[in-house]
Amino acid sequence: MSDVIVAPETRNLEQLAVTLARWLGARMPQAEDVEIRDVAYPRGAGQSHETVLFDACWREQGAERRQGCVVRIKPRAFTVFPDDLFDEQYRVMQVLADDGQVRVARPLWFEPDAALLGNPFFVMERKVGRVPVSVPPYAREGWLRDASPAQRRVLWRNAVGQLAAVQAVPLGSLDFLAGQPDAPRGLDQEWAKYNRFARWLQQVEPLPVLDAALARLRSLWPDNQPEGLVWGDARIGNMMFDTDFDVVAVMDWEQPSLGGALHDLAWFCVLGETMHGPRSVHGAPLEGMGSREETVALWEELTGKSAADLEWYEDFAKFKMTCTGIRLGHLRGSPMMDAAAMAARLKVG
Repeated sequence: MSDVIVAPETRNLEQLAVTLARWLGARMPQAEDVEIRDVAYPRGAGQSHETVLFDACWREQGAERRQGCVVRIKPRAFTVFPDDLFDEQYRVMQVLADDGQVRVARPLWFEPDAALLGNPFFVMERKVGRVPVSVPPYAREGWLRDASPAQRRVLWRNAVGQLAAVQAVPLGSLDFLAGQPDAPRGLDQEWAKYNRFARWLQQVEPLPVLDAALARLRSLWPDNQPEGLVWGDARIGNMMFDTDFDVVAVMDWEQPSLGGALHDLAWFCVLGETMHGPRSVHGAPLEGMGSREETVALWEELTGKSAADLEWYEDFAKFKMTCTGIRLGHLRGSPMMDAAAMAARLKVG
């Protein structure tokens, strides 16, 4: 069960290796005999982008060199989000790698030409570690399920530490995420993004439940709007851990914004509750993982920011997750939830 490829599309990996070897050779003029080895898709993760792992091998000044790499290819038909932020994803990772507070894989090369692989792509360094995968759910089976409560406690604390570190990144280095000078900033930016998402979904089918949910959220607009970077998919399933249960890498920066600090905390808490917490849909909760209250307290301590009004951001996170679930249902040809379940989740109707 754990050996599952969940990529949105796949290709001939032998041909990919030949293409990448030629491409890398042109980018490393000092390298000789460039060869791509051990090409493979990741297992149990990577549903929104085609992501391929490989080792680049070459000789340089008589010495043998080897670099673990990951190529991430911009989606073609299988587009989960209406906003194209592929270039921004790469640039955010560059900023984070240079800043050093958030542990990310260092971006190495960006290729805008779609002719090579059918769409633009970028290559980043490959980190080595373990990921709490979605398929099968990490709370049901796998290394985290098998860990002791004390080990899970270490993982939780380290994960919240990296979640908090996202809010320490200087926003001045991320101005490119603001868009046009007259574009909305802060919470208004994230709000506008998901209003676009809701309208986009309704080009396929009418979804009055989304309009009702937006109206409800707007009527309860929060006072607390701390500035900050939005990672966009803040969960332990997008973190890689070493054998000491420390974070090796924070992954999947495909929907960043300057929408504010509380979006990621809310997303992290909602998914923590449903994936491995008291509302887990995958069996008994994982003992040792911090509760919502503990997570919020630790995040506030580490960031120095208030989590007041977090309940509103959690409801907004559920709205975002619902939009994503609807879109995945459209792509796969089968709804992921019915209207009654959506209304209950979004507290409308």
